[in-house]
Amino acid sequence: MCLLLAVCWSGWLLTCDAVGFAAEPLASKSNVAGQGGAAETRALNLPDKPFNYSDIDWPEHFRSAVERFDNTPPDNPLTDHGATLGRVLFYDKSLSANGTVSCASCHKQELSFTDDEPLSVGFDGKKVARNSMSLVNARFYQRGRFFWDERARTLEQQVLMPIENPIEMGHDLDKLIPQLASDPIYPPLFINAFGSSDVTVDRVAKALAQFVRSIVSFQSRYDIGLAKSGSYRRPFPNFTEQENLGKDVFLRRANCASCHMSNALPFNPHRPDEPYDSSKRPPRQTAFFTMTTPAVNGVDADTDEVDLGVGAISSAEMDRGRFKSPSLRNVELTGPFMHDGRFHTLDQVVEHYNWSIKPHPNLDGRLENFSANGMGLPEVPKVALVAFLKTLTDRTILTDEKWSDPFVRTGSIDIPGQSATAE
Repeated sequence: MCLLLAVCWSGWLLTCDAVGFAAEPLASKSNVAGQGGAAETRALNLPDKPFNYSDIDWPEHFRSAVERFDNTPPDNPLTDHGATLGRVLFYDKSLSANGTVSCASCHKQELSFTDDEPLSVGFDGKKVARNSMSLVNARFYQRGRFFWDERARTLEQQVLMPIENPIEMGHDLDKLIPQLASDPIYPPLFINAFGSSDVTVDRVAKALAQFVRSIVSFQSRYDIGLAKSGSYRRPFPNFTEQENLGKDVFLRRANCASCHMSNALPFNPHRPDEPYDSSKRPPRQTAFFTMTTPAVNGVDADTDEVDLGVGAISSAEMDRGRFKSPSLRNVELTGPFMHDGRFHTLDQVVEHYNWSIKPHPNLDGRLENFSANGMGLPEVPKVALVAFLKTLTDRTILTDEKWSDPFVRTGSIDIPGQSATAE
């Protein structure tokens, strides 16, 4: 039996007793502004027993890296009910000011939780400032490394900021909390997740962060090949000759691994402010394909860019033009690429690093080692590198029901200047 909650913004809500509540009609207020009297009916369908979010069977090559990278704080452990609540919040359009967009509007499951537009569109039709970054394996971004400009210290902080961003979702948390508290779908979800029906900003942040942390990828062809070969340096038996050549280019010839398979900086979640001890530096991680620090990658040469990246947050000259580097996991699916979505294909990205690196004053030192303006790869290894990057694709992420939209919507919402048909 499933929990089925049907909400009509101008009508009634019906709950079944799957969560211990008697079936009864309950009045439901619309949380959508500017509807002009239009009605939207939404149904929430959740299993009696929540999906497994917390008990993850990590592959062997992930286990040591998980211990080093996992940013889960002690006061917000991942739970099945917490992630379930986070899933509902993630897909709930009422978290935006006019009920037209949700977190999932810019982080689509079928696109590896990113968007296929260079710049996503916010709640009132305006474009956001930067490209939507994939949420896959956000659990393993280091503390203090969230958003392109790394302005959020924790994932709990990050998940709240788009809600109040004036272009993205445009809501006010002080108004959202009582709105959610009065929405009949949420009391049983908060009770299951936190033991009471109290809705608070802290609980919303924790639930959303739990759901995002649950979105992990480790079932790509690369993962299968690594398990079979026993070492990322050996040829993978499930790879083509071209893909193994591309792996060799990534690891050695172009040395992409120096950035994208960087060592994990030791991080103790129980002592987040503990200073870094270089003597404890672990070996190179082979799981996440992430960089541990922001970088200037030479897409621009001018230090007076409109978007200063990390520099706009720190005000440090050395940070001007530096941006976070997302994981390469599922990179085949996460274009357009770079903070402004300027490159639409992987071929264009590789071509940038091959010939078009610009001499930015803060250019990452690892990119200054090339003899010309890039790697200078001939066509065969260049194409092979792209083929290898595509082996990092994990398609289970795209269709797994536990990360999918739990709402079924019918009807439409009328918004001044535009119309939105419910899905």
